[in-house]
Amino acid sequence: MSRKVIITCAVTGAIHTPSMSAALPVTPEEIAEAAIGAADAGAAIVHLHARNPVNGQPDQTPEAFLPFLKVIKQRSNCVVNLTTGGAPTMQVAERVRPAATFKPEIASLNMGSMNFGLFGMLNRFKDFKHPWENAYLANKDILFRNTFADIEYVIATLSAAGTRFEFECYDTAHLYNLAHFLERGLVKAPLFVQTVFGLLGGIGAHPDDVMHMKRTADRLFGNAYVWSVLGAGRNQLPIAAMSAAMGGNVRVGLEDSLWAGPGRLAQSNAEQVRLARQIVEGLGLAVATPDEAREILDLKGGGTLAV
Repeated sequence: MSRKVIITCAVTGAIHTPSMSAALPVTPEEIAEAAIGAADAGAAIVHLHARNPVNGQPDQTPEAFLPFLKVIKQRSNCVVNLTTGGAPTMQVAERVRPAATFKPEIASLNMGSMNFGLFGMLNRFKDFKHPWENAYLANKDILFRNTFADIEYVIATLSAAGTRFEFECYDTAHLYNLAHFLERGLVKAPLFVQTVFGLLGGIGAHPDDVMHMKRTADRLFGNAYVWSVLGAGRNQLPIAAMSAAMGGNVRVGLEDSLWAGPGRLAQSNAEQVRLARQIVEGLGLAVATPDEAREILDLKGGGTLAV
């Protein structure tokens, strides 16, 4: 079981905007189909955000999540992971509402405040269909707030329902923050640690950065954690390959990268999952099923999703 690789697919997110790629899911129907397609391709976990179906803006109301959650629960056994990050411009009380309402098996939890720079994407993408897109991307004053009080609030709000966490760590300080909460007994092993590379404001995407985060997590958590990686943009598959070769797990999806190769936009989330799966299986490893992922991460089971 320890050599089964968990693939997570983050299907839409709140970073990329609709004008960047026709493949980015926006409507509830598109998000549901993207999640189910990713699961069919080999993703054990689908990480979910919602969007306004008209203009594609991030939407963190429970009402925006409900239509696609119903379909996914009916048609797939995949592990549902709901964001509590929402968009980096939102406050924590807004961000936590979908997970508090639907009580998923797992929810993301960002482990520290950070600058969040999306403006570099304007070097490549110039034409936008919706007025909000350019202003959102150009904002150089985004501070993604995740204070100790914010983190405690999310843990307290969701833990009573048995929801566990994908701890998103964008730098080594975030690993130390997680160690603090583990020491206090507010979170418990196995910790699902998602180390994030290549977003402006967090750690870089050099192989040395990956090694540094892995060494730090090993020292802080020993055998008490399950390691996964997320590489932003063109870093997605190279960092996935590093993780799989080093005994870790991988996250892909159009939330994190729009690409399937140099200069080639991915046609779907499922395509990215298939590419990650090829890497995993090319290393002689096996991809975890949803139920195997549940066992590895000690999750409560898919039937508990409150839809």
